[in-house]
Amino acid sequence: MNMHPVAFGVTVPAYNTTPPFHPATRFPELPFSEISVAPNWPYELLRQLFLNLGMDRERFGTKDWNPLGGVIQPGQTVVLKPNYVLSFNDSGQDLFAVITHPSILRALVDYAYIALKGQGRIVIADVPQMDCDWDELMRAQRLDAIQDFYWSKFRFKIEAYDLRNFAVIDHRKAPLTENRKKLPGDPAGSVIINLGKQSHFYGLPNQNYYGADFNRQETIAHHNGETHEYCVSKTILSADVFLSVPKMKTHKKVGVTLNLKGLVGINTNKNYLIHYRLGTPKNGGDQLPDAQPGADRALVKVQRWAYDRFLAQQSKTADAVYQTGVKIYRRTVKPFLRISKDTQTVDAGNWHGNDSAWRMTADLAKILFFGDATGKMHATPRRRMFCVVDGIVAGDKLGPLEPDPRRCGCLVAGAHPFAVDQVTTRLMGFDPRKLHQFDPLGEGAWDFGLKTLGEIEVRTGDRRFSGDDFFSATQRDPYFGFTPHPGWKGQVEV
Repeated sequence: MNMHPVAFGVTVPAYNTTPPFHPATRFPELPFSEISVAPNWPYELLRQLFLNLGMDRERFGTKDWNPLGGVIQPGQTVVLKPNYVLSFNDSGQDLFAVITHPSILRALVDYAYIALKGQGRIVIADVPQMDCDWDELMRAQRLDAIQDFYWSKFRFKIEAYDLRNFAVIDHRKAPLTENRKKLPGDPAGSVIINLGKQSHFYGLPNQNYYGADFNRQETIAHHNGETHEYCVSKTILSADVFLSVPKMKTHKKVGVTLNLKGLVGINTNKNYLIHYRLGTPKNGGDQLPDAQPGADRALVKVQRWAYDRFLAQQSKTADAVYQTGVKIYRRTVKPFLRISKDTQTVDAGNWHGNDSAWRMTADLAKILFFGDATGKMHATPRRRMFCVVDGIVAGDKLGPLEPDPRRCGCLVAGAHPFAVDQVTTRLMGFDPRKLHQFDPLGEGAWDFGLKTLGEIEVRTGDRRFSGDDFFSATQRDPYFGFTPHPGWKGQVEV
């Protein structure tokens, strides 16, 4: 049996907040002597996780230690993919319960640079939501300080890209036509990949799909019959090595968002991504449960009709008609009849019965593993991968956009995204066997190199668990006992 080691550890639940986020100790393998005056406990923990995974163990403690040397070779292109979904926390709380902290990226940049031996590229890139303010995000991230340090010290360029093709100008306002701006997008362009019959959407009778934007017809045009297309970043598909650095968070549509769900950020046009199907399960949808009140379902249906009829056109005239209709509703209907808070919470597929978003996640996993930069799918993986989940401050309850900060002080690392995600899911207090996003592992069409939980070797310090032992335990540290999104309560917990 081919085992997949995954290491996790716990430290002080605090980040280094002093750019460029140097380690607080001079480690012999690092090609610089600068250290931070503030503690950097996560840096030391990640270094320990490399060792627990057995990465270049023989040379640990020497100047030649190169833990990512088995993943990255000199001259290659390395892409770091953080979770950069938003530039704010919708709950008004800690932003870093939503996005990856830059100090974690800095540690990976250091070890990627060691493995490259100064030859190659390091790119930090993502596709945030349309309402993410990139400039605001970068002010919080301070990637410029990391870039400046690497350029002044080594004359090595750390690249950073917003891969979106458009964004909202003011996230406090609706994404109407006048509140949108075009962006340069991926400097390398995009690749259209058609999974066809190999898509998890193939054969579904219902095409009442809803994507990431108002124009459902664009989504449906790329998902019908034997056409199931995704618009993917060529920068990412051209990478020799993909370093995934997600946030440990709950998710309203798929239960948890880690490495796999984070792959929505490899798509330069997210309206190719099916998020849910209109209606309830009784009529082939998964937007809402059948049990929601009939009046609520009717109001939601009218709302989506208005989106289709007016906002999907992306014209100022249609936007104005829609806004007039909203004003009339607020004055004449809303005082007497309104959508309940419970329906608002689960609307848009934000519940455990969402049968679409996990399929999208599964399709993206196939593309990450087996898709090349020309759009061709292969039988064997196209790039090396390594994953580090940032759970120093995690996102609990109303994830992924308005979570409560959960100070776990945890990092989870390993080479296989599915293995790392399943270990992290269990650490959160959830049962990965209850999440459909892991279903592709049991299928024969694609060989991800991992099929069962028993093939995962969980390592933490000098304690080891077999996969079965770790995943079957019901009460034992260090499980964190997260609270799932309200639409998932009672459905995912161990």
